[in-house]
Amino acid sequence: MEQRSIPRIMIAAAGSGSGKTTVTCGLLQAFLNRGIRPASFKCGPDYIDPMFHTEVLGIKSRNLDLFFTDEAATKYLLCKNSEASELAVLEGVMGYYDGLAGISDQCSSYDLAVKTRTPVILVTDCRGMSVSIAAVIKGFLEMRKDHGIRGVILNRIPPALYADIKGLIERELSLEVLGYLPVMEDCRLESRHLGLVTAGEIGNLKEIINRLAEQAVNTVDLDRILELSKEAPEIGFSVPERLAEARRDAEGPPVRIAVAMDKAFCFYYQDNLDLLAELGAEIVPFSPLEDKALPDGVRGLILGGGYPELYLKRLSENSTMLRSVRQAILGGMPCLAECGGFMYLHQWVLDGEGNRYGLAGVIEGESFPTRKLTRFGYITLTALEDNVLCGKGAELKGHEFHYWDSTETGNGFCAKKPLRKSHWNCMVVKGNLLAGYPHMHFYSNIGAAAAFIKKVRGA
Repeated sequence: MEQRSIPRIMIAAAGSGSGKTTVTCGLLQAFLNRGIRPASFKCGPDYIDPMFHTEVLGIKSRNLDLFFTDEAATKYLLCKNSEASELAVLEGVMGYYDGLAGISDQCSSYDLAVKTRTPVILVTDCRGMSVSIAAVIKGFLEMRKDHGIRGVILNRIPPALYADIKGLIERELSLEVLGYLPVMEDCRLESRHLGLVTAGEIGNLKEIINRLAEQAVNTVDLDRILELSKEAPEIGFSVPERLAEARRDAEGPPVRIAVAMDKAFCFYYQDNLDLLAELGAEIVPFSPLEDKALPDGVRGLILGGGYPELYLKRLSENSTMLRSVRQAILGGMPCLAECGGFMYLHQWVLDGEGNRYGLAGVIEGESFPTRKLTRFGYITLTALEDNVLCGKGAELKGHEFHYWDSTETGNGFCAKKPLRKSHWNCMVVKGNLLAGYPHMHFYSNIGAAAAFIKKVRGA
């Protein structure tokens, strides 16, 4: 067990839409402008918020998720990915206490803060409130004795009201108010059905984040936040035993794996890609939108999630790429396709207006819009047959969030929701292809990453 001192802070909130990402990005940029090199993390399974952190920092942001990884592995990933940084900033997920199945605080931001002993700053959305702001904060302080909340930032509060409300909160609750952000309509981050639009789609994102950072410098106590971060105790961690086993299992020459990365395919857990690289993969990015064929010399293929439904015309018109992907998979190339990547492999995909587009044709059937959230939340996946990631009976943890469905969802795995009775079959297993709507996290079963590398190397 190694002990490491990591100055760290969590930015949490009462609920989604309170301004966590806005505040986090403003703080990250403000600290960067001071010459402080932060690491950033997103609590939970979201793949979009880390893109905003990445856009600010110029380095990859990671997820920390106690459903995907146990406490020991979570601490390992926090320490591993903070190694070259002076400050770790963790952005919470949903409401601070919101956890598994909507009925538990397990795997919530609170749970992560407690297990990593990270001081918490609660972002409070003040729209339409004055004295009631203190009542909202008081509820969070009284919900759990070990809440870990060390201060609050008041978001979207009129500057003329701030001093009075700050005084009220500090008198009534004995809690530090660390500053505020006013309403900044020109700094809003747009949304769509999956959450925020991706960072790459906001043309003036840098300008927005710099304005947020400038505002934070003027109205947020950055010095006190740094002091709080340094009060976080040391973290004990060790390299997971399963990682050492996976390194031995995957030992061999490097292999090139093509990974779809463009505006249509951009949802990845960075730790998944890092783990594959650690086990011997050379990650080779390519664009199904722009490139004409798969990169030369690749022996494996990963098609991640994203927004292919927004680019169906361009994807369908890139016939040489569709042919390249189809021939590679039908020729036996190991392939993992998740959510948007799964849709891309269909014979047909319908857009939101009902227009039909022909795509790769590896999976016979049609992907279609449902006009509602079809699957949402954490799942435990149990393999019902051998596949490129694991043998029958093995488990992986994953997450689903999609508004499109398919006429061919597959029967390779059984998905079960935690703390609920609901379960269903999913994932197409076809030779060396594994494709379906779930996004899987390899640190929930490190051996799955090693198995994929071995399959690619042997193909």
